[in-house]
Amino acid sequence: MQTALRLEVLTISWMLVEASASIGAGVMAGSVLLLAFGVDSVIELISASVLFHRLRKEASGAGKDGAEIEALEHRTARIAGYLLYVLAAYVVLQSGYGLLHRHTAETSWVGLCIALAAALGMPVLAKAKIRVADEIGSRALRADAMETFTCGFLSWILLAGLAANALFHWWWLDSTAALVLVPFLVKEGREAHIGECSCQGKPCC
Repeated sequence: MQTALRLEVLTISWMLVEASASIGAGVMAGSVLLLAFGVDSVIELISASVLFHRLRKEASGAGKDGAEIEALEHRTARIAGYLLYVLAAYVVLQSGYGLLHRHTAETSWVGLCIALAAALGMPVLAKAKIRVADEIGSRALRADAMETFTCGFLSWILLAGLAANALFHWWWLDSTAALVLVPFLVKEGREAHIGECSCQGKPCC
């Protein structure tokens, strides 16, 4: 259980960095892609914080609070699901506006560094979570690992979009790459509502 707690502390710490850096860089560069990734990181940060609270309660043997924790998790998942739907709608509208007005995003080296770190690190973190989840029999931790896999996949989309924008400076790249995120945001939102990953134990990516 202590290993699971340490993994969640690592997740929360990284999501704080990822969310703040992505949103800040997105605002500076005028990048819908970076902003969407940053807001998604905020939602994952909330989910990771709730899971950490649950694991800490379980580690301390506070079984009597199990029903309360389950209820909190369900409420948080539903709220996260709605937020992801809203984020998907925002990306569609903002990207459509950007394409209509030929908006060009600036190159963001901070965004590229964040995307590269997440793309390489998230799969490793997810695999560690799955291993520990199997050891302690935690479905909640395993579901969180699937979210981490998805984050890693979104990071590769972010990295590809930002790198292409830095190399070619095509005005439509940022908005188009942001639209690629939409199906995955909707998928995350749906899975948050049903409370399980449709991957059935396989990485969501």
